[in-house]
Amino acid sequence: MPAEISFNYLAILAATVSTFVLGGLWYSPALFGRAWMKEMGFTDESLKAKGNLGLIMGGSFVLELIMAFNLAAFIGAKASLSFGLFAGAAAGFGWVALAFGVTYLFERKSRCLFFINAGYHGVAFSLMGAILGAWH
Repeated sequence: MPAEISFNYLAILAATVSTFVLGGLWYSPALFGRAWMKEMGFTDESLKAKGNLGLIMGGSFVLELIMAFNLAAFIGAKASLSFGLFAGAAAGFGWVALAFGVTYLFERKSRCLFFINAGYHGVAFSLMGAILGAWH
C-alpha cells in the first residue's frame, strides 16, 4: 500500500511564488534577459507584438504551481532543508537541465541558451526544494 501524501499548501504557494519571481529576475535585462532575447532572435518589439502576456504569465504560474506540488510529493512532508535543497537540485539540474541538453543538442540550439534556460530551472527547483524542505 502506498504511503499517504500530505501537502503543506502555504509552502507550495511560497515555492511557486519564489520560482515565478526568480524567473522574472532571471529573464530580466538585469541578468540574462538580453542574452536570452539575442539567442532566441527576439527584439523588444517582437515580444510585445507576439503572444498574450497575461496568458503567458498566468500559464507559467499554473505550471510552476504544478511543479511545486510534484516536487512536494517527491520529497515528502518530513524533508529537511538540506534534503529539500538536494532533491530540488537533483530534479532541476539532474533531470530538467539534462533533458533540455538532450533536446538542445538535436535542435542545434546554442550552449549559451542552454545555460540560461537550464540554469534557471536548476536554480528554481533548488529554491523550491529548499522552501518545501524547510517549511514544516
